[in-house]
Amino acid sequence: MVRRPLFLSLLSLLTGCATVGPDYRLPETASVNAPGAQGNFLSGGTVAKADPLPDHWWKLYDDPLLDGLIEKALAANTDLRVAEANLQRSLALLDARGASREVQGSLSAETSYAQRSAEAELQHVQPPTRPIYNAGIAVSYDLDLFGGLRRGIEAAGADTEAAVAARDLVRVNVAAETARAYADACNSGFQIDVLSRSIALQEKGLRLTDVLIRYGRAAAYERDRRQAALESSKARLPRLAARQRNAAFRIAALQGQTPDRADDGLLKCRHPLALTQILPVGDGRALLKRRPDIRMAERRLAGSTARIGVETAALYPDIRLGASAGSTGAAADFLSPLTNRFGFGPLIGWTLNRHAARARIAAAQAQGSADLAAFDGVVVKALREVEMALNGYAAGMDQQRILEQARTDAERVAQRTMQLRRGGKIAEFPALEAERDLVAADQALAESRAATNEDQIALFLALGGGWTVASAKE
Repeated sequence: MVRRPLFLSLLSLLTGCATVGPDYRLPETASVNAPGAQGNFLSGGTVAKADPLPDHWWKLYDDPLLDGLIEKALAANTDLRVAEANLQRSLALLDARGASREVQGSLSAETSYAQRSAEAELQHVQPPTRPIYNAGIAVSYDLDLFGGLRRGIEAAGADTEAAVAARDLVRVNVAAETARAYADACNSGFQIDVLSRSIALQEKGLRLTDVLIRYGRAAAYERDRRQAALESSKARLPRLAARQRNAAFRIAALQGQTPDRADDGLLKCRHPLALTQILPVGDGRALLKRRPDIRMAERRLAGSTARIGVETAALYPDIRLGASAGSTGAAADFLSPLTNRFGFGPLIGWTLNRHAARARIAAAQAQGSADLAAFDGVVVKALREVEMALNGYAAGMDQQRILEQARTDAERVAQRTMQLRRGGKIAEFPALEAERDLVAADQALAESRAATNEDQIALFLALGGGWTVASAKE
């Protein structure tokens, strides 16, 4: 008759308590919910479309060599290995947190040859010296009446999801940096070829000038002027060659290899990367779901919210159910009724220093506010980066179209003057100058194409592509 009311009272206590602290919900005032963050991008014009960005955006260049380089980098990059290890660490900590909801147990055993203190036993007769032992087993279970453990597991889960996003962020950067280095190698090779054509024409012009000077048809300073221009062009070659070589070193490092393992075959690339379609960029809504740094900031906010509950639970008693059994005494009486012991009952712990507990709650709430501000900042930064990248890319494409038209005009003039030269209607120098103008147009266009590749990769990086949902859950 006594146990039933006690059991009902305990059941009422268990069912009446709830998980303390706020349940996580994304604040309605968060920047990610702003209408202006969800629609199409403002910039881009005719160079971008709202189609979804593919996960492996680099395949839009249709360059198998680039695909292979990025695949190797994603498989062996050292930063990515660190991020993967951090993820595994978070998974292990989450597992450890989950184990706190399980029944806890311990087993102990010890023996010694000892003499107890007579005065400690309030005796004046020396106790005997003999072997004694102590062995026992204890189990306990935390009822977690106020959800402190549950909130801790929730926070650890959010930390693990943030670690997944951090790994994906590294993937995004590794893919973009590999593509950027490869583009630098190819553009440098292309610019070296165009500059070599310019140098060849300048050398030809210098030889013609020497002939004219010998026959008194040109002043001696003309040779100095042309020689200076020739040397100035030659001086640009070492920088371009170094840039191309450094790009190979960067790719080797991105693949986790030492510089001596750099692929010299990359130095043979002579064609800039080219897209065969208008860039698919999606919209703001897709961007905010895709960018790993946004996911990471949002998960950190969720973790901070859960930790408020962890600290709030410290205001309430922690109740555990425990049981123990064992045997302690002289070895001669091992497992006898005189040495056996057992116990069962609740264990209640309650921190009386409320001031300290409330201070920790206030600190957790402040951290939550900071993480919300950081989340808003990451969202605003992401939208700004995409708009700026689109704006820069659109301007670069406009410049490239103008330069392509200028190159077409220069080519037409060069072809016409060459025809006139073959017909003997004009001298060698005007035809040579027209060819030099064509090469100069090629040089300007080559520099523009290099800048366009940089703008494209910066845009892809801002869009946050380069990972897949499947890889995020591995």
